Amino acid sequence: MSATWFKPFGWIYRPVSWQGWTLLVLTLVFCLQVFRAIDRHSHSASDTLYGVFPYFVCAAGLLNWVASRTATERNQGIQRHIETKA
Repeated sequence: MSATWFKPFGWIYRPVSWQGWTLLVLTLVFCLQVFRAIDRHSHSASDTLYGVFPYFVCAAGLLNWVASRTATERNQGIQRHIETKA
């Protein structure tokens, strides 16, 4: 399967298909939900930041991993590798 969901944009990836946009929106909704749940029970701004940090980092890391696996340049590199073997 050679689907391109993201395109490299500097150090980050930009969604270029509906699958990429859906994944980005779901990640942002998840982060917003976590922020609201943790902020509701926090006593200070630092409590909120310490509470959301692990969730935000994991969500961003997972999004970046999926984006790097479905990015344009990676798919073209795989295609070139397959063509040279044939």
